[in-house]
Amino acid sequence: MVTAPPPLVETHRLGPHTSEWIVRATECPALAGHHIAHVGVAEARYPYAMVRTDLPGGYFLACYSGEGRILLDGRWRQCGAGQACLAPAHVLHAFHAVAGKPWGFAWVRYDERAGAGPLGAASAPVLAEFSPDPLRHAVLGLHAEMGGTAHPAALHHWAELLHGYVVRFAQPWHVEDRLSQLWDAVAARPGEEWSLGEMARLAHCSGEHLRRLCRKQLGRSPMQHVTYLRFRHAANLLTETDLKLEAIAAEIGYANAFVFSNSFKKWTGRRPSDFRSTGGKLDPVT
Repeated sequence: MVTAPPPLVETHRLGPHTSEWIVRATECPALAGHHIAHVGVAEARYPYAMVRTDLPGGYFLACYSGEGRILLDGRWRQCGAGQACLAPAHVLHAFHAVAGKPWGFAWVRYDERAGAGPLGAASAPVLAEFSPDPLRHAVLGLHAEMGGTAHPAALHHWAELLHGYVVRFAQPWHVEDRLSQLWDAVAARPGEEWSLGEMARLAHCSGEHLRRLCRKQLGRSPMQHVTYLRFRHAANLLTETDLKLEAIAAEIGYANAFVFSNSFKKWTGRRPSDFRSTGGKLDPVT
């Protein structure tokens, strides 16, 4: 049976056979210390679906069993056991369970203040290998503590662990500093005509080696990551400047504003004009 993806409108559909264990920062101030809005564990079954048309903060999801589907970079991708994804703030973000396949995952959702730093780094992965059990146990440990004595010191330690696991995933290049420098260079000059050969030269490796590393650690090809960095820069310009669309398109290497607008919508879920009119934000959602 082929499971159709949900419509890309605001959706939070649990279904009768899905269970969730959630801790929110409004209940646990220790999470707020790391700008975490909420954490949770889900045992999801079809027709479970979640769609956020403008993700208020970064969202980390780690699958520990089964598989589901997640929308990243405008494409539906399989997310199975031993994989995790990190979606940045203010993008279209969606995922859903597949008929006949249970899906177990843990998540950490940040608030808007967490967009900078390691979670917003140019080399942050979109979908990559990850050992999910420590994160799952930490969420469940925090949940159990909240249902018991809720000792402040214990809550603090659980929150530290949760944030640390996400940061570890978001900073995969600590042993590949040359690649971190490459993506910083691309982010600083998004309008250049970057090619695989030029990027490989800057990273001091072959194009094939760079492609393999990107697939393993970012879940993208090198050129897909260039596109991601370009649209991230465009989103910042739309919300922080009064530049016309033609100027923003040129800033990230698009000679045609119409082509830029269509491509921006594919990656973010909204046209640049709509994105700007709301300041890059919608009403916060939980």
